[in-house]
Amino acid sequence: MTMLLLDGGPVAPDAPVTRTGGVPLAPAGTAWPACAACAGPLQFLAQILLGDLPGTTAPSPGVLALFMCANRPGQCAQWSPTAGGNLALLLPAGDLEPVPAPDADQDLLGLGAVRAALPATTAPATGTVLGRLGGTPRWLQYDETPHCPTCARPMDFTAELTEGPDPVTAMNFGSGRAYAHTCTPCGRAALLWQC
Repeated sequence: MTMLLLDGGPVAPDAPVTRTGGVPLAPAGTAWPACAACAGPLQFLAQILLGDLPGTTAPSPGVLALFMCANRPGQCAQWSPTAGGNLALLLPAGDLEPVPAPDADQDLLGLGAVRAALPATTAPATGTVLGRLGGTPRWLQYDETPHCPTCARPMDFTAELTEGPDPVTAMNFGSGRAYAHTCTPCGRAALLWQC
């Protein structure tokens, strides 16, 4: 089953909901992640409550936090699930707090707008679809399902994101889509995009 992610409008930057933008929520002591390619701080894109996934029976099995490098667009291979220009963190649910931002250009750390992403089974007559949860990915190019670096199995498709309704503060997927995958047993996640 697939759920759509609908634009729910502005929401607080640290809201404990599925959203794009704002600041990541993580266990206390979590450091803001850095790009493995250029060492600059990553831009926070979105958090997805895995309890929103179709077919999830646990009240809140975790949170997926998605990041991408905005320091040198196009130079850190942000489209790749393994090059280090992006990062997906699979975090435990509960006792999460905002991750302190590093001393850096704040425009590079987060999106300018914070939007709730509400799960729904049907698209509205008006409004913006921000992506999808569950089901199968709608690849723009070819199947790039990543393999878990721990167990080597193909990861489960978790979410597909579009750039969003505001071109000034949109996630930069080259006018394409991002794909998030998880391996829940190993606690691993991956992010890539295609255009």
